[in-house]
Amino acid sequence: MNNRIVIRKVNATEADALLQLSKKTFFDAFAAINNANDMEAYAAVSFTHQKIEMELNTPGSAFYFAVYNNEVVGYVKLNTGDAQTEFQDSYGFEIERIYILAKHQGKGFGEQLINYAIATAKREAYKYIWLGVFEKNVNAIRFYERHGFSRFSDHYFMLGTDKQKDVLMKKEL
Repeated sequence: MNNRIVIRKVNATEADALLQLSKKTFFDAFAAINNANDMEAYAAVSFTHQKIEMELNTPGSAFYFAVYNNEVVGYVKLNTGDAQTEFQDSYGFEIERIYILAKHQGKGFGEQLINYAIATAKREAYKYIWLGVFEKNVNAIRFYERHGFSRFSDHYFMLGTDKQKDVLMKKEL
């Protein structure tokens, strides 16, 4: 079975599809381990058409859909320069988000997306690639470690009223 995905840049006319996918994958990933009210409060601010359109139009940010058999199965958001969520320096390349729909996990799609991100950062001559991951998302942390990422710091993230710690990880290129 061939599980190759097509990775293509999301364009501004696809904001609604990106919004729905972003919200679904976020809830699939985190609803079971977080308070429902905090999830809804976060979603009310983060998953709006206005917010997605703003992100799509931010210089230095780009979203890419993962497409399998003509179905969008996930996405990745990449940031450079001032678009980084926590500016590291001009040599840093951030993976802000990488999500695969729950029903398509375990098929190697996340692997292909992260390899795409790493290859893009190398091609564009960045010195390192970095990301933040929820400290309780141990499967994701292990996934990133398998791809050569290591912890370099922490930061805090507000999910509604819940202050959560993210592990910051990077890979030298």
